[in-house]
Amino acid sequence: MRKILLLISLVLLPLWVVAQESDKPYHGDGPDDVLRFVPIASVFALKACGVEGASSWKRLVVNTATSYALSVGTAWALKHSIHERRPDGTDQHAFPSGHATVAFAGAHILHKEYGHYSPWISVAGYGVATAVSIDRIARNRHQWHDVCVGAAIGVLGTELGYWLGDKITGERSRYVLSVGPEGLSLVINY
Repeated sequence: MRKILLLISLVLLPLWVVAQESDKPYHGDGPDDVLRFVPIASVFALKACGVEGASSWKRLVVNTATSYALSVGTAWALKHSIHERRPDGTDQHAFPSGHATVAFAGAHILHKEYGHYSPWISVAGYGVATAVSIDRIARNRHQWHDVCVGAAIGVLGTELGYWLGDKITGERSRYVLSVGPEGLSLVINY
C-alpha cells in the first residue's frame, strides 16, 4: 500500500508544481512542459519502489538512454531540417512535436517495463502522453500531424532503442509473451 501511495505522490507532484506556478505572469507553454516527463519518471519511480519490471537496472538505463537518444535526436534533426512554422507563428520548428516524442517514448518504455504488471499502467502512460499532445494543439503550438508524427517517432525510437540496447548489454527481457495453438503463454526467466 505504501508503494502505491508513493507512486501516486510521485505522479501528482508535477501537477502540483504546475498549479503553484500558474499565478505567475509567465509560466512557460503550460502543464505539458512538466507532464511530458511523467511517464518516464513513473518508470524509474516504480523501479525504485521495488515493483518488478521487465528489466534489470542496467538494461533499463541503457535501453532508456538509447531510446531517448534515437527518438529525441530524430525529432530534433527533423525540426531543424523541415522548418515548418508553428500555428502561433513563433518559430519554424513545429514539425514534429518534441513534447509528443518525449511523452510517447516515456509511455512506451512504461508499457514495455510494466505493461505485464497491469494494463492500467500502460493506459495511464499513454493517457498522459495523449494529454500532452492534445495540450500542444490546444495551445496552438502544433497541428495534428506534428503530434502524430512526434508520437510515432517516440514509439518507434523506443522499439529500436530496446533492440539496440539489448545488443549492447547482452540482456533480454525476463518476460516473454507468445501466442501459439494452445493460446497465450507467458515465460518468466530467472
